[in-house]
Amino acid sequence: MLKNLLKYIQEEHVAEQLYHSLIGIEIEEHRIDNHGKLIRQPYPTNLGSRRYHPYLQSDFSESMNEIITDPNPNIGGVLDQLDTLQTVLYRSIDKSESFWPLSMPPALDDEDVNFIKNHFGRPAYAKYRDYLTEKYGVARKIITGVHVNFSIPEPVINRLYVHYQDQFKTLVAFKNALYFQLAQNFVLHRWLLTYLFGASPIAEKGFLSAEDAKQVTHPVRSLRNSIYGYVNEPEDHVDTTLYTSLDHYIDGLNYAVDHHQLYSKAEFYGPVRLRGQEEIKDYRTKGISYLEFRVLDNTPFTPNGISRHAMYFLKFFLMYLLVTPIDHENIADDLKKSFAENNQVALENPDQPTFKMTEGIKIFDELIQMAKSLHAHSEQLQALDDFSEVVSHPELTASAMLLKHIKNNSLMDFGTTVAKRWRAQRLGAPTLLPSMGNISFDAQRLIFHAIQLGIRYYVVKDEDGESLITLTYDNVTQVVYTDKVGKVEPLEYLYDLFPGIKKAAEQDNH
Repeated sequence: MLKNLLKYIQEEHVAEQLYHSLIGIEIEEHRIDNHGKLIRQPYPTNLGSRRYHPYLQSDFSESMNEIITDPNPNIGGVLDQLDTLQTVLYRSIDKSESFWPLSMPPALDDEDVNFIKNHFGRPAYAKYRDYLTEKYGVARKIITGVHVNFSIPEPVINRLYVHYQDQFKTLVAFKNALYFQLAQNFVLHRWLLTYLFGASPIAEKGFLSAEDAKQVTHPVRSLRNSIYGYVNEPEDHVDTTLYTSLDHYIDGLNYAVDHHQLYSKAEFYGPVRLRGQEEIKDYRTKGISYLEFRVLDNTPFTPNGISRHAMYFLKFFLMYLLVTPIDHENIADDLKKSFAENNQVALENPDQPTFKMTEGIKIFDELIQMAKSLHAHSEQLQALDDFSEVVSHPELTASAMLLKHIKNNSLMDFGTTVAKRWRAQRLGAPTLLPSMGNISFDAQRLIFHAIQLGIRYYVVKDEDGESLITLTYDNVTQVVYTDKVGKVEPLEYLYDLFPGIKKAAEQDNH
């Protein structure tokens, strides 16, 4: 249906705009103590309410923090914000706490499990959480990961639609076709991301059942991305064939929810989610706004949990998936096969070649050829070139590099050591917010407290090149010039700007 898409991208000269597609990151991380145990302290009280905080949330357990960036057209910008949010979080927790750097949780005992079951600070989600606990158990629900949000620029969609008006009656139908082809290809090619970025070779004590432990007899590429990780139950009937078509996705999820196979659409743990509408059925008429990709393991080799190099690769890889044709005649069978192949890759020995290596080399040949034809940026070309080497050198993958750190079938010592190192680096930085070193300390301090409270912020330049901060809470936006901040008391200043946030905080404390 979307033939010649790459050709039209070249004809319309929109490759540069595609390079600046909006991208955002959501990353989950557990707070731990100095011994690597999950923390049993409540959610930090110096952070704004999870009812409205745009950046800092928690997930299944009180120890499981979630950091959410704004969408950004530039990879450097989104990673700088991620770094800023993580710095604020580090400076908001107790100094004895740090963040577990791996996706698979640290060792669990019965006391840990019972504590997590019995302590939860988000009453609005308590019923749903109790349901998940009963259905999946605690361990599988506290796996962490990196989610990437991606949207195609609207002007690009409009320009390309000119070439497909005879196939699609509306712009929404065309936009849905673009996004769904990308989603389908992502599922079909998931194995490659599992190979490249898998970083969960083992499970710590207390995670696997006795029966599952008999099946997993050696370190693997990614337990998280295998059938032992973050997946729906087979009897829920929401497997990868949901992605056969948009109608199949919508009808399948609605059926699963209506027949109580799933609690809600939020219980669907597929590798990619459609985003932008509250009601699933509305995707047909109102359209997909963006996609959420959910397959990346946290990497312990960078303090942000995901590397700049990985982001440059991923963004171009998504463009490749967008333009790659789909075999609609065999799509259901191909999707079934892709699930099995991804699981096989996930459970391979990390330091051994993958059975998909030949296909991987072919994909990278196509990626590099496409990048050159679109005059890709040097950072993108370098990332593609580097990761092409990884396909034929499994020892360069994150999971393989973790093997030497496994002691007595555990990464506890390694994870705890890395967590302490990242904490020391964050707290020992010479500036309050290192990624904002180009603005004054007073401006950094104002942004720091704004983030803590749950006020959305942007640092931009006006037409004269002066830096200013926009602060938004509850649909009210205030503008502050960075050189006019001065020696104000940040909290009092922010409460004056946004009286409602002080009232909201007081309500939460009662």
